Amino acid sequence: MNREDFPLLNNDIIYLDNSATSLKPKSVIEAISDYYNNYSANAHRGDYDLSFKVDQAYENTRELVRDFINAKYLEEIVFTSGATEGLNMIVNGFFANLLEEGDEVLLTTSEHASNVLPWFRLVNKLGIKINYIPLDDNYYVTIDNVKKAITSNTKVISLAGITNVIGDARPIKEITKLAHDNNIFVVVDGAQMIPHEKVDVTDLDIDFLAFSGHKMCGPTGTGVLYGKKELLEHLEPINLGGGMNESFDNPEEIYLKSLPTRLEAGTQNIAGVIGLGAAVKYLDSIGMDKIKEQEHFLRKYLIDRLIPLKHIDIINIESDSGIVTFNVNKIFSQDVAYYLNKYNVCVRAGNHCAKNLKSSVGVTNTVRVSLYFYNTTEEIDNLVELLSNYDKILKEMI
Repeated sequence: MNREDFPLLNNDIIYLDNSATSLKPKSVIEAISDYYNNYSANAHRGDYDLSFKVDQAYENTRELVRDFINAKYLEEIVFTSGATEGLNMIVNGFFANLLEEGDEVLLTTSEHASNVLPWFRLVNKLGIKINYIPLDDNYYVTIDNVKKAITSNTKVISLAGITNVIGDARPIKEITKLAHDNNIFVVVDGAQMIPHEKVDVTDLDIDFLAFSGHKMCGPTGTGVLYGKKELLEHLEPINLGGGMNESFDNPEEIYLKSLPTRLEAGTQNIAGVIGLGAAVKYLDSIGMDKIKEQEHFLRKYLIDRLIPLKHIDIINIESDSGIVTFNVNKIFSQDVAYYLNKYNVCVRAGNHCAKNLKSSVGVTNTVRVSLYFYNTTEEIDNLVELLSNYDKILKEMI
């Protein structure tokens, strides 16, 4: 599906590491190249035609993203370097000024490090408490378990929309309804959700959302922080500098610009933002529903092929995304990845930045295959053929 749009696929590789980063279509590469070749001025700085063209392209991406996630206001779209920066801005710029000692934040053990470590810092700085929503037998989050986890001290629920190891899609709309009924904020790590399904932040009633451009066919070093406008007004900028201030005559008289500019200090990754706009247009042209349907088809095909292999232990047979996580009996996950690499198959191995998950699944390291719409059944057949011969894997590990 649309494989001709991705130049890297001409290099005789089978790319199955899309949760780490997706491939980039020609339209994104060309948009970045066009900026550098033809109008490479700064944004929001110049009073000349070339700079105005940059401003238009940069702000056009903001409009594209607003439409893509159905945010109410342009001011709710803040450009970042990725989901990691966005989550750190949310935690350190908003909640660090709101939470107090004894307040509780609910996470799960399957969260990515970027949605864990910033909260851990507040534990050490403010004395807040971290508790975990229990996972069910499939390592899913259920609304019943969220209800059981909430206490009178719960102030924030911070979850991935789709996790990066199990690949489960959380019931975000039901969680936000329950949370808001109990005066609890909801933060969503959308890094694995935004590239794979249609997300409507207004319908889901999310308070804050962060996601990365590079996982959705966009450039690395780009991302988006979404927040409800009335909440972003109280988010203290983490970075101070050029472009985000009106004046600063002395330490007592510092005046900042309005949203979203005051949260985008310094020269941004302009080429990246323009490329992100091209990625949004590209995904829209395919249709997020079609992308999700294709991923589900490919995942079922892969699972059906893997189940008969008795030496393969599949961690997440049931899942809502294109992620399949497994181990090969008595073979270290990185060794499996090195073996597959000999045949130009790219997979991820390790703990996948979800180091707390081992307490739930009982294993530390796994092999992860993460599919995207441009993968094929032929690629899956090649992968399964390589995994099917256990003796061959063992022999090549010696």
